[in-house]
Amino acid sequence: MHRMKKNKGRIWIGALPLMCFTAAAVYVMDSSGVTTHTVMDATVHAIQSELGYKTAKSCIPALAYDASKTGKKTIYEYLEAGIGELLPIYGYTRKKDTQLAVGQSQYLDFAMEDSCSSDMAALASKLASQENKNASASGDDAAQASEKETSGAVSSMAKNKYSREKLNDFDYLLQNFYRVDSTTTTNGEQLNAQKMLAKDMSIDKKENGSGPQILIYHTHSQERYADSKDESQSVVGLGDRLTELLEQKGYRVLHHKGEYDIPDRDTAYSRSAPALEKLVKENPSLQVILDLHRDGVEEGTRLVHEVNGKQTATIMFFNGLSHTTAQGDISYLANPNLSDNLAFSFQMQLAAAENYPGFSRCIYLRGYRYNLHYLPRSALVEVGAQTNTYEEAQNAMEPLADIMDRVLSGKQFGEMSRGK
Repeated sequence: MHRMKKNKGRIWIGALPLMCFTAAAVYVMDSSGVTTHTVMDATVHAIQSELGYKTAKSCIPALAYDASKTGKKTIYEYLEAGIGELLPIYGYTRKKDTQLAVGQSQYLDFAMEDSCSSDMAALASKLASQENKNASASGDDAAQASEKETSGAVSSMAKNKYSREKLNDFDYLLQNFYRVDSTTTTNGEQLNAQKMLAKDMSIDKKENGSGPQILIYHTHSQERYADSKDESQSVVGLGDRLTELLEQKGYRVLHHKGEYDIPDRDTAYSRSAPALEKLVKENPSLQVILDLHRDGVEEGTRLVHEVNGKQTATIMFFNGLSHTTAQGDISYLANPNLSDNLAFSFQMQLAAAENYPGFSRCIYLRGYRYNLHYLPRSALVEVGAQTNTYEEAQNAMEPLADIMDRVLSGKQFGEMSRGK
């Protein structure tokens, strides 16, 4: 009995330092006063916090906030910048000079219906109706009627002529000519119609030399249509037809048929990049690069418009901005030709709107680069979708060739139309 009491006393004496440490841990001072958390509480809290952050970062990146990495001072600034990715239903979040348009997309297949084609077709119908009204009017009444009807989007000087003044309104330009993916943002400085139209995108088709001026290739060469039977009825077949049409207009064209989406489509851009670099280096005469694609939409969606009496697949120009809402400017995907890329696609989009209203969907803007950085006149074009027939897609090559010629020859946007 005596021995047990002695050992018990030693146990209490041995535990005394631990008790003191624990007691000290209970009373930890901070700026707001005395807290009542133990070391165990703090340890559990730290583990839970770290596990919660790692889980969110892996499963729901938009919920993972790290001030040291995002550069945002508060969680509220972080949410404001990334709300489009967190809540797609949020729609448009517009600030003073910045637009974030939220859309659903997967890689380069945009399962969405675009209103640009129908809007431009409706505009053409309105113009035709107005011309009929003006023809039946007389004198000052006709002039006044014309001025009232065309004071908005369209100039009264020519059919389907968009007012250059109206195009300089950023909100109008964005609404009528662009769709912005939730991965990125843009602003009025980047999309400035006056500056984009002022850029000279023309080339001299009669320039001395025998080297190619235009390169057509396909990052996704395996893209086909609803009734395609083989490669000849894929986007590669469209490239053959477009090459033929452009050569008839006097351009020298190289159609590259390399396959980069076999077996893995997701790394096609990385695999095609070395080939593009080599082609540009070996052909210094190249001035235009066109990446011809086919879009992917929901089954039942039909991207078709009548052009010159033919059922024709609609097209969509595409630009990558090398900028995402999550990362900001992407330094490893820098594009020194971005402003020229944007000008090139906009000039072709406007040429389509003024000459083939309803044929071209809105220009789609996304966050990455898509190998558009090799030349100033680089463009990516989606021709119809998997629900189109190959004939509808092939019919699109004639208006596309004409649009390209209008821009590259300089006849669509001369000094007068540029406001010089």
